[in-house]
Amino acid sequence: MDLRIREIIGKLSEGQNASDEELLFLLDNMDTEGQEELFEAALKIKKEHYGLDVFMRGLIEFTNYCSQNCMYCGIRRENQDADRYRLSREEILECCREGYELGYRTFVLQGGEDRWYTDGRLIEIIQGIKGSWPDVAVTLSVGERSYESYKALYDAGADRYLLRHETASPEVYASIHPGMSFENRIRCLKDLKRIGYQVGAGFMVGLPGQGNRELVMDLRFLKELQPHMVGIGPFIPHKKTPLGEEAGGSVEKTLIMVALTRLILPKALLPSTTALGTMDPLGREKALKAGANVVMPNLSPTEQREKYELYENKICTGDEAAHCRMCIEGRIRSVGFEVNMSRGDHEDYTEL
Repeated sequence: MDLRIREIIGKLSEGQNASDEELLFLLDNMDTEGQEELFEAALKIKKEHYGLDVFMRGLIEFTNYCSQNCMYCGIRRENQDADRYRLSREEILECCREGYELGYRTFVLQGGEDRWYTDGRLIEIIQGIKGSWPDVAVTLSVGERSYESYKALYDAGADRYLLRHETASPEVYASIHPGMSFENRIRCLKDLKRIGYQVGAGFMVGLPGQGNRELVMDLRFLKELQPHMVGIGPFIPHKKTPLGEEAGGSVEKTLIMVALTRLILPKALLPSTTALGTMDPLGREKALKAGANVVMPNLSPTEQREKYELYENKICTGDEAAHCRMCIEGRIRSVGFEVNMSRGDHEDYTEL
């Protein structure tokens, strides 16, 4: 291993800033030995802040309608082959009821940018969840909205909001998000932080036009934004999209970015993503050993799960919620970690 790699990893491990040039050198010259050292350093930092705990969130994919037309996404507006669905308030609450009985204390409501779910409808859902189970956290992931909308949902009881920035390169962002604005995406993230949400950003690894320099931009952006959560997954092509014939991202590179994010944001909540498990049978376990500390088993109705197809060959689409929970719990324990079913807030979070 190049001694400079060890030096840069050591610098990051001690909480020091690394320059863009140092981060680029790290990515350009990373070898197997360097990866092992990086993963060990990330795991050590994770344990210092969260011990062996891995937090479980119950994921409810409640709509696959989307008004956007992102070039990589299977539920993009122009995919005529997508089998569309929406869950009613009652169906969502039933998913939460089952999840609560299974021990979940965070529910993640994720969907496309579906304008049918107005602020009023989402507020009814949030209040229904909070009214039934006051001790749970509600996380929303429903895309770009106005400041006023985000504030209304927060005031209704939403605790967290996930909005991946996808890439910090304005050029790459523009190439894969027709009709969307990079500036507006960043505005949304800043609005969410200002309102008081625990905020999740994140990016894909292996996008067309994305090289190591662009990945350094992602790390720099995260350092500046200081989100509470960061979702990182490999780009997986979907054949019903314009990028369907492109090469996908790699598990190895994604794990490196998870580990570097842990060093740059020591207290962050980092999911071990389903996309990693889709590309590698042990992808989720590898991510936990590289610094991730969150998993999100699916609570969506089994008859709808395969319809929420952001990418192809997604795992666990046929599993019942109880089986899903037991399966992932076994995986977590198999690599030496402990399941934590609490709300799992960010270390610095203090409830107002």
